[in-house]
Amino acid sequence: MDHAKYMREALVEAEKAYTLDEVPVGAVMVLDGKIIGRGHNLRETLKDSSAHAELLALREAAGYLGDWRLNGGILYSTLEPCPMCAGALVQFRVTTLVYGAADPKAGAIDSVIDVVRQPRFNHQVQVIAGVLEDECRSILQRFFRELRKKKIIGEMAELDEGARLEIE
Repeated sequence: MDHAKYMREALVEAEKAYTLDEVPVGAVMVLDGKIIGRGHNLRETLKDSSAHAELLALREAAGYLGDWRLNGGILYSTLEPCPMCAGALVQFRVTTLVYGAADPKAGAIDSVIDVVRQPRFNHQVQVIAGVLEDECRSILQRFFRELRKKKIIGEMAELDEGARLEIE
């Protein structure tokens, strides 16, 4: 399996999120070498905290198959999934997760907790980490760097406006 090929497709999804000013995370669901689900973060756009890239890709794949069981499927995500998405991987019966960048603050695979390999659950997910890690991390770093810059510029504009009001 060419994991880099499918991770590049997940990065395409992350770029879509980026252009919408969403946190740039992308995901694709693959079964038998075919992409059957795609997703990118839409939390801000949809005003829905569950609109994570992984969940959207899983839902699309389930719709494509007409079944919630995604046995044999591989989910590619540019970022280590959060607890909600990790739980969904177990519930959807995904066989393998391949992710790019670790999420040291909220990752529920290798960073903070491990939801998908919990032996007490009736399903565990195989994990491959670090595929195209630099590219996956880079888009996130660029997004947050620009977000901080916008925030600083906005704060400076507010200060400038406040100073003008005091002078008048």
